[in-house]
Amino acid sequence: MVFYFTSNAAAAVYTIYMGKDKYENEDLIKYGWPEDVWFHVDKLSSAHVYLRLHQGQTMDDIPKEVLSDCAHLVKANSIQGCKLSSVTVVYPI
Repeated sequence: MVFYFTSNAAAAVYTIYMGKDKYENEDLIKYGWPEDVWFHVDKLSSAHVYLRLHQGQTMDDIPKEVLSDCAHLVKANSIQGCKLSSVTVVYPI
């Protein structure tokens, strides 16, 4: 079962989805929506984290607090990344 979280770090509430393993990551890719933004730790194994944008939103509309929530979540769920002091998180811009 895919995990989901609610980010209320900003005025608007956002839903964040995360796969617990590679099979759920594949399901997220397969069933993702066009308005989902994908986050991953660069060059390391990590969970896939998807932020569901609100209708009509673009990447420029995402509050930095919500981006931070997604980045922290993906780092914390990387076997190697969670042990490092910093990682690079990739997402489309």
